[in-house]
Amino acid sequence: MTVPASHSSRRSKVDALTEDGTLNPAPERVCDPKFQVGGFFDPRDLVQVKYEMLRRVSVERASVTDVSDEYGVSRPTFYQAKADFEEAGIAGLVPKKRGPRGPHKLQGEVLAFINARLIPGEPIRARELARLVQSEFGLEVHPRTIERAIGAKKTPR
Repeated sequence: MTVPASHSSRRSKVDALTEDGTLNPAPERVCDPKFQVGGFFDPRDLVQVKYEMLRRVSVERASVTDVSDEYGVSRPTFYQAKADFEEAGIAGLVPKKRGPRGPHKLQGEVLAFINARLIPGEPIRARELARLVQSEFGLEVHPRTIERAIGAKKTPR
């Protein structure tokens, strides 16, 4: 049974690259001729672009400066890609999310300390809790961070 094209559940390559975080934000800066003809090499595929860039230097012995220019990246970007590839292989070329990976101040005993001082049905008193955390743990925490950590709505003043 064939599925009509209008009902296809397949997502486009651009959609897949976007969802995976691997869509090249500047495909027009990739000047390597093999990325211009279409087909196998796709300048929108950031992982493929980085891999081919590294291959050109490693296998074809092209200069880092020339390859960086040809692929539209800075030399530091090239060297970062090289280090990422050497550390983790192709998976290292997938961009990583920036910033903290989840709550980093309010975990474990600090969060338990805060939760132990909450009174059901009473206002949160985030400013007071922030002062208590500072006193007990020497940790400066914004009251809004406490509200977010316990899932509370911002309380009106």
